[in-house]
Amino acid sequence: MDEQGCRDLRVEHLHAPIAVGADAPRFSWIADHAQASYRLIVRDRRGDLQWDSGLVASAETSLIEYAGRRLRSDADYGWTVESRDAAGALLTGSSRFGTALLAAGDWVAPWIEPEQQPTAIERWTLRDWITGSVDDTAPAERLRPAQLLRQEFTLAVQPVRARLFVTAHGVYQATMNGRAVGDEVLAPGFDSYLHRICVQCHDVTDLVTAGQNVLGVALADGWWAGRIGITGSSAQFGDRTAATWQLHVELPGGQTRRIRSAGDVRSAPGPWRYADLFVGECYDARAVPTGWDEPGFDAAAWAPVTTTAEPTAALTPFTGEPIRRIGELPAVSVRRAGDVFVVDFGQVIAGRVRLSLSGLAAGQAITIEHTETLGADGEWFDNIVGINKDQADVFVSAGGAHETYEPTFTYHGFRYARIAGVAVLTADDIVAVVIGSDLEYTGRFATSDARLNRLHENAVWSMKGNFVSVPTDCPQREKVGWTGDAQAFAPAAASNALVAPFFSRWLANLRADQLPGGAVPITSPRSPFDAAAAAQATGIGGIVHAAGWSDAIAFVPWTIYEHCGDRRVLADNLDAVLAWVAFQRRQSETGDWGDQFGDWLAPSTLEGLPPHEAILVAPTLTGALLAPMFQAQTLTIAARMCRVLGRAPQADELAARAAAVRSDFAAAHIDAHGDLPVRLQGVYTLALAFDMVPPALRERTADRLATLVRERGDRLDTGFLSVPYLLDVLWESGHRDLARRVLWQHRMPSWLYEVDAGATTIWESWDAVGTDGTPRAVSFNHYAFGCVDDWLYRRVAGIRPLAPGYRRAVIEPDLEAGVTSVHASVPTPYGPITLDWQHTGDGARITCAVPHGVEAELVLGGERTALHPGESTHVRAHTPVLT
Repeated sequence: MDEQGCRDLRVEHLHAPIAVGADAPRFSWIADHAQASYRLIVRDRRGDLQWDSGLVASAETSLIEYAGRRLRSDADYGWTVESRDAAGALLTGSSRFGTALLAAGDWVAPWIEPEQQPTAIERWTLRDWITGSVDDTAPAERLRPAQLLRQEFTLAVQPVRARLFVTAHGVYQATMNGRAVGDEVLAPGFDSYLHRICVQCHDVTDLVTAGQNVLGVALADGWWAGRIGITGSSAQFGDRTAATWQLHVELPGGQTRRIRSAGDVRSAPGPWRYADLFVGECYDARAVPTGWDEPGFDAAAWAPVTTTAEPTAALTPFTGEPIRRIGELPAVSVRRAGDVFVVDFGQVIAGRVRLSLSGLAAGQAITIEHTETLGADGEWFDNIVGINKDQADVFVSAGGAHETYEPTFTYHGFRYARIAGVAVLTADDIVAVVIGSDLEYTGRFATSDARLNRLHENAVWSMKGNFVSVPTDCPQREKVGWTGDAQAFAPAAASNALVAPFFSRWLANLRADQLPGGAVPITSPRSPFDAAAAAQATGIGGIVHAAGWSDAIAFVPWTIYEHCGDRRVLADNLDAVLAWVAFQRRQSETGDWGDQFGDWLAPSTLEGLPPHEAILVAPTLTGALLAPMFQAQTLTIAARMCRVLGRAPQADELAARAAAVRSDFAAAHIDAHGDLPVRLQGVYTLALAFDMVPPALRERTADRLATLVRERGDRLDTGFLSVPYLLDVLWESGHRDLARRVLWQHRMPSWLYEVDAGATTIWESWDAVGTDGTPRAVSFNHYAFGCVDDWLYRRVAGIRPLAPGYRRAVIEPDLEAGVTSVHASVPTPYGPITLDWQHTGDGARITCAVPHGVEAELVLGGERTALHPGESTHVRAHTPVLT
């Protein structure tokens, strides 16, 4: 990459991607001057011109769409940007990108199935899961081994270019001549497989050689055939694994070869006796067929594969960032507890353990169990309620001087590991490997208060632990793409990382899962088992679509647009949004909203009842009220989307419908005093946040909300859907001190109660650990309530977008937030906006840095100061210093 003034060059949000799936990719860069015009030039690998935009008078540097000659599949291109300021000064930058297989006809390889026993199909209901009424003994006996696939091919000469396109029904790990292909894990990731399956592209030029070559693929159940979801049922998409690939090789002189998965592939069981995302894996190092993926190995005894026909329409280029190892954590402590060792890594993560051990005997079995918390007495505590969710890996030694083991086809949610089967274990022998979608975490937030910093870190760690291929609710118990969690947390996620590619990929799955009548499911990817289970269930177990969950189809794209200025994400999702609002309209006209989750897990609704009864209170009390609220807000978002996309008449019609819904709601549910029929904070919060309250009554309704908060001792009483809005509603209605008190509240339920109790991620339940230190069997890594991190960026630091992609922004720090200093940095398409402020003896000193392309202002005490690109320092006198 050549950067001479223009930097951070990207195509479709990514640096030099090798397999862009868009036929009209978009280019972005950062110019360190006030750009007045740009020119983009794209050439193919031979240097032939594909597109010259000419000089375009524009200050825009983000997401400029390609408009040249049609791009070829599986081709490499170079591009250059020339950026000029008003005086004509020139800055340049160059980069490259490649294309994926852009047309369905590009894929000619069949699916191949190794010889295997079908997965034992085990299905349970939600009631089975809650009651634990299923015999779950020895689940490993009902699992099957992972398979090895081997394909030999010969090349006459050393290739000049080689690309491997590969995907699977299941999860795979590929090698070429015994060397790992890429650094991805659990590829191809989680998709709505019956509608779309993502294909990865790997550059294997340096791995392929003249002469004999061997492509190896290890294949396991993964999300396709393994145990997933709240019930842990197996084979939800299929009961047989399969793979397909194409290796495109370019030889000197321009000759090409296409080597595809076919009948010449041979298969055999691998050393993984079983491998499951929930149960864990068992790896027998004695069973490794040494050299199986290298030339010269004798595979005569291996079994042939079965080739199967498969519609190619389901294959789509992978977009965004794959799952990778994104960090490592050393052991904080290792202690012996009888015959086992308990290891604390100091942080709840999604990942697995790597062991490095010496002197093991052949056949010696090492078991690694995982949990997120220990009991109040420090004893082992299994916080996963359910079936087939052991979270235990087994390594069987081959013997020898030294062995290293890290699981391949599973991951767990844990902080603690319990190791059995070794006589000695030290901190040097073990490390926790963090895995997740490899996002760019560029947001920063830190204050003078350690507890507030820990709260922010908890939200980020929960994001890392749950952004694993799709946005999940928890990495240990369900690993499910719940839509409600995603829409609640999306704004906080967008302040912490570049999430546009990640969410765009997930939204493509959500659109694929949308039902023919327009209903948007509550989870995505959604399996055939999910559909069948919901059809057979009643109550919350039978919910297919729900207010606040299904509305993610509108909320999440709009959040991406606000933070990134990405219009394509609006265009891609608009039809799905319109189908959903049409479905909502039919519901509202019949008056039957169906079963709802409502303001799920609102604290006061859970008090004084057994858990299986308590979780039904909030849905019963709030479901029918929240449904029209979200209908109105989604109509408003749909209207905004249409307006951005140039569909003004449709935008006007949708806005009018939204106003009518709000008017009808107010007439039916808000009395003359501004009161609502259910005295819960969440109901009042959302009514105010979504403008359901007539202007003349807003002050009274807001005062009533403030009263409800005070009656709970300045503690929140909001659930999944309302907690993202509580502090903002209090703030904007004039109750700023109360909003601050709720933020700083340390009694349960509160964010800082969790921090004080030692949380390192966001909990599913505010009382996951009781005041006596006793943990409950719930998830300790559930990011939804971490949505408060968005507040920390927008109100405590005060950095907020006023136009999409931060084209216009405001910095309005809360100098009375209760801290003496704040450092924050928020990613924008034009570079980071940063803020440092600290109290001084007689005021505050504020330093801001704004990139070119952002029009920003600093607001302090009602005074507005325009900020120019670069760094500036401002002093405000007589600001009270809070203690």
